[in-house]
Amino acid sequence: MYKFKTYQYSVAVGLCLAVASCKAPQTAAETPSKPLPEVFANSKDTTNMATIPWHDFFKDQNLVNLIDLALKNNQELMMTLQEIEIAQNDIRVRKGLLLPTLGIKAGAGVEKVGRYTSQGAGDASTEIMPGKEMPDPLGDFKVAAYANWEVDIWKKLRNSKKAALTRYLASVEGKNFVVTNLIGEIANSYYELLALDSQLDIVKQNIELQSNALEIVKVQKQAARATELAVQKFQAEVLTSKSLEFDIRQKIKEAENKINFLVGQYPQEIKRDRNNFLTLLPSTVQSGIPSQMLANRPDIKEAELQLTAAKLDVKVARSEFYPSLDISAAIGFNAFNPSYLFTLPESLLYSLAGDIAAPLINRNAIKAEFNSANARQLQALYNYDKTILNAYMEVSNQLSKIDNLGKSYDLKSQQVDALNTSIDVSNDLFKSARVDYFEVLMTQRDALEAKLELIETKKDQLTAAVNIYRELGGGWK
Repeated sequence: MYKFKTYQYSVAVGLCLAVASCKAPQTAAETPSKPLPEVFANSKDTTNMATIPWHDFFKDQNLVNLIDLALKNNQELMMTLQEIEIAQNDIRVRKGLLLPTLGIKAGAGVEKVGRYTSQGAGDASTEIMPGKEMPDPLGDFKVAAYANWEVDIWKKLRNSKKAALTRYLASVEGKNFVVTNLIGEIANSYYELLALDSQLDIVKQNIELQSNALEIVKVQKQAARATELAVQKFQAEVLTSKSLEFDIRQKIKEAENKINFLVGQYPQEIKRDRNNFLTLLPSTVQSGIPSQMLANRPDIKEAELQLTAAKLDVKVARSEFYPSLDISAAIGFNAFNPSYLFTLPESLLYSLAGDIAAPLINRNAIKAEFNSANARQLQALYNYDKTILNAYMEVSNQLSKIDNLGKSYDLKSQQVDALNTSIDVSNDLFKSARVDYFEVLMTQRDALEAKLELIETKKDQLTAAVNIYRELGGGWK
């Protein structure tokens, strides 16, 4: 009777402790996200260029071929695909934890106990059959199937699987973000290469122009209408332009190799149309509304999924404070002699047990893990807000840049036209000795700089159109 009451008290104390262990810290309060503006720069246009597939957005077939090759060979993209594979395997691991663990085991052993012990004395007097005592030493042979299962009472395992699934989806969005950045980088590098080609042509034309002016100065010197100083100044200008030519050639080689690296191939010439760079027109910008970014930009969707996964991690960490229920079972055969191993029912072995375990006293490690999960959740929240804010700022900057570049290009075009005319005028005046060589040199130099700047502005216009397409969330579809 005394033992029965003690057992009752033990059960009651255990239940009380289990209930006490269920008390877990509270989740830190989340700061509300700032509302996203309704429009970009007072634009009411709801059409979004991000919905255009990249092979329709880019009209240059050479560029399309480069992008297509990069999507097959780029090493960074291949590495990202392996991250997706890792995330898929993690889902399988978490899913497997929800199911019972089943296995088969077999074993053999021998045991010799002291005769003057309770077990040894008992074995010595035990008859396994009339006239035959228990053997000494005693063998042990076993073949059994076993199972273990943690009952997911508090959805700890299910939430863990959901977190793994969410991270898998986030890794897919991460891959999409790599794709859209890769496409944008290749397009920008391609337009930079075309701009360098055009600048190289301008420099060659300028060298020819300066060389002709040099010959005129030499003739004038022979006729005593110019000095050696003028000849040397024109000669220096020609040499400067020739040096600039080789600088541009080096930049062309580096731009080609950058594209080769992005598409995953060794250095080779990049196929392209080198003519009429200044006639290229940037794509028409249709920014849509800011809320469309949330559905189009992969980095925003990735940050959102990471936040969801972090919230699930907090739930998993909270579940560690609660009691867990484990069920184990086994069935098989066990005997001291292999000849008796399958003798039924004497050698039959089976067991079924359930355990409830809960942390009671030393819960510091569990609390620390919960606090870390909580902090990671807040990190994910702040990262989500930062990603949205950064996306809006990027689009806003590019829209302003596109507008200002358009105005700047028009003015630079007029400047180049004026300087081209001034070159002809200065040459005519120089031949008639109405201006000195310095004015001719400065006019040629100004014209060269203006032409190079015009090409640079055109490149900036084309890359700005690529960037706004990328930053609105285009390119990965």
